[in-house]
Amino acid sequence: MLDFVRNNKKITQGFLALITLPFAFWGVDSYVRNAGVDANIASVGGRKITQQELQTAMREQQDRMRSQLGTKIDPALFETPQMRRAVLDSLITQRLLAEQARTARLTVGDDQLVQFIAGVPSLQENGKFSNERYEALVAAQGMSKEMFEARLRQDMAMQQLMLPVTEAGITGRAAAGRWLATQLERREVGELLLLPEAYSSQVKLAPDAVQKHYEANRKQFELPEQVRAEFLTLSQDALTAQAVVGEEEVKAYYQSHADRYKAAETRRASHILIAAGKDAPDAEVKAAKAKADELLAQLRKTPGDFAKLAKQSSQDPGSAAKGGDLDWFGRGAMVKAFEDTAFSLKEGQTSEVVRSDFGYHIIRVTGVRPERVKPLEEVRAEILAELKREAGMKKYAEAAEAFGNMVYEQADSLKPAAEKWNLEIRQTPWLARGGKLPAPFDNAKLAAALFSDDGLKNKRNTEAVEIASGTLVSARVLEHKPAALQPLDAVKGEIEKRLIGEEAAKLAIKDGEEKLSRLAKGEAVDLKWSPARSVSRTAAPGLPADSVRAVFKADAGKLPAHTGVAFPGKGYALYRITAVKSGEGGTDDPGARALAQQYARFVAEEEFAAWMSTLKEKHPVEINKAALESKDR
Repeated sequence: MLDFVRNNKKITQGFLALITLPFAFWGVDSYVRNAGVDANIASVGGRKITQQELQTAMREQQDRMRSQLGTKIDPALFETPQMRRAVLDSLITQRLLAEQARTARLTVGDDQLVQFIAGVPSLQENGKFSNERYEALVAAQGMSKEMFEARLRQDMAMQQLMLPVTEAGITGRAAAGRWLATQLERREVGELLLLPEAYSSQVKLAPDAVQKHYEANRKQFELPEQVRAEFLTLSQDALTAQAVVGEEEVKAYYQSHADRYKAAETRRASHILIAAGKDAPDAEVKAAKAKADELLAQLRKTPGDFAKLAKQSSQDPGSAAKGGDLDWFGRGAMVKAFEDTAFSLKEGQTSEVVRSDFGYHIIRVTGVRPERVKPLEEVRAEILAELKREAGMKKYAEAAEAFGNMVYEQADSLKPAAEKWNLEIRQTPWLARGGKLPAPFDNAKLAAALFSDDGLKNKRNTEAVEIASGTLVSARVLEHKPAALQPLDAVKGEIEKRLIGEEAAKLAIKDGEEKLSRLAKGEAVDLKWSPARSVSRTAAPGLPADSVRAVFKADAGKLPAHTGVAFPGKGYALYRITAVKSGEGGTDDPGARALAQQYARFVAEEEFAAWMSTLKEKHPVEINKAALESKDR
């Protein structure tokens, strides 16, 4: 089972993504902890999913996205009904799989569990399982080993349940071939764009057209509500920059962390590699060994030719051109056989022939740097930065709550908080409600607080809003401009231009449809087509999606064939198809292989979706829409 997951990642990734939230190493217990604490939001097979479970999953998803995409994630994204529903759907999928695994009595044996845990790369050290790393991982999940392993067994059982479905998604050769041929078909296409600008001179507006449009669309001509504000930022970075660290603190830290500043022994070596992988045929291995022995014999006679022989004969592309030089390295950087030999030789010595998973090596040690303790002067800047960072973290942790309280309690000014924490009060230009705002007001929560009734009418400080991890901002309105309707004279020219453009676009579309109709009847139409270019359904750069669909929907039984697409407000595009090349893709064509894999994924996803539908019939799903959409959460 685990081999299948490792060897068929592209097919299984789509399904595993559906159940990522609770899996081990990503917060496996998130969807069972605190069950029943508050209102139920859904049920699967009679088993409840609570509001608390959904909120926990939402927080974990937010943390995961922040870790993957950085801190510049708008928290408002996670407050949308769409995001709540997406996370709930994921929880439902997880619960359906868990219910089916329980019904099918799927189990994971001790040997299978041990094999899986021992094989996780992040739990290995120097290629071996590290119990210390494992215990740290379990502790980070806030669980005992027994609880963690029970959850992991459940997740592995759920994967066992999915694999037969993913493996059963067999694509029919004929169907796949037809789909692939369709995707790879190419057509030679010429284009003619009928743009509104060419028809503007034909437009005659009614005398009262501008006035009518203005009256009917007054909202469009309102200047949005605007504010000019001041704001104060309390950040961990700012407090770190303010931190003062004395020389005695630096010395004390250096002495108490002496082990950290030990520089392990490093070596510099050159090698000659004759490649022979660990799974290479015996004949290849013997030939490689014979070649390496021959080169070693030459080196015994002429030791000074090492770099020359490496350039001529080494099969390591990364070092051969450099005479075999591998630069400096420490323990753990090389495969074990190579490392053991390199660290056993004295400077200037050359090894016997050494076997590794890559082949046969001849190694010469060209430099030795013994273990040493870095002097204080060498690491002073590093220690200073670390101590300031720790001081900044401590000061921020102590200041965050007090900052929030102060800007709330002394709501008519940011000055007290600025003076207390030695912060700069900054001012904004005019900011329009609903527009694209500069940082930090691109944070939806802070922008909403700034434009709140209390902020606008009373000009009070906003609450302290966390716009990113370790950063709080409070703002206060200085000036306010309410929304205002612009007079007709100020927007008359804009309206005329808009109305002429709209009418010109209609004329362009009408003319394009008439030309297409004449072409379809076989009439001669004097048109200046662009040079023909070859396009396919999957490769048509610069061609809008609607145009691609129209080009490949057109009947190309008789050439040239013609089609057209109307773009409301933008005009009309005519296309002439002059040649069709059937889609062909051999096994050596990377594009064809990628499309074949895509088709296999489509089929597998449809199989999985159909299976999930049967699980929903077997384990009925009910969603409390009122609880899901409730703002009181």
